[in-house]
Amino acid sequence: MGVVTTDDRTPDDRGPGGDRGPGGDRGPGDRVPGDRVPKQDRSRATRQRLLAAAVACLAERGWAGSTVTVVAERAGVSRGAAQHHFPTREDLFTAAVEYVAEERSDALRALFPQGATGDRRMVVTALVDLYTGPLFRAALHLWVAASDEEQLRPRVTELEARVGRESHRIAVELLGADESAPGVRETVQGLLDMARGLGLANLLTDDAGRRERVVTQWARLLDDALGKI
Repeated sequence: MGVVTTDDRTPDDRGPGGDRGPGGDRGPGDRVPGDRVPKQDRSRATRQRLLAAAVACLAERGWAGSTVTVVAERAGVSRGAAQHHFPTREDLFTAAVEYVAEERSDALRALFPQGATGDRRMVVTALVDLYTGPLFRAALHLWVAASDEEQLRPRVTELEARVGRESHRIAVELLGADESAPGVRETVQGLLDMARGLGLANLLTDDAGRRERVVTQWARLLDDALGKI
């Protein structure tokens, strides 16, 4: 039997006339406050709340403290509703990090809607920012857990490979890099590796000052290595 959850229910203001209100004069196409939200929309909203809660819990509590029950409570849904969307803990957390990674990629693209920009420093700053927020912290906890959890490791490995490929592709596009030239691919990958390292350094202390100087220097190196856009 399915679990009925309060998050998936909306007030039912129907009167004795079924779909009609107390006056009994609503037409089939009329909508009034209190009508049910379409089931598909409710389900999508519940799923997104769970994903956001999972990332927040993973970033704040780590793998050990991020159970399905804790995530469900934070999202305001029942444990049964959480398991309906994500049958296992591994399903929930890999989907959560992937979801937010996609959101961050979209946000990065939105910063540069015209594609390649003449200011590489802005691009380097935006790429580095991808590794200094709660997503990176959550992903780091997931990597550590995957090193010990046999069931989790292949999922995280595959996810990170996809996220890495997408990040590299976006970086190449925004930097205006020609990867057919020798060394360019390695230069772009070095930038992403550097950004990840800055993200790690930022986990324990606010590393903003040093990060700013490193970003400036990397932008100069990229202009020298890739040429002007």
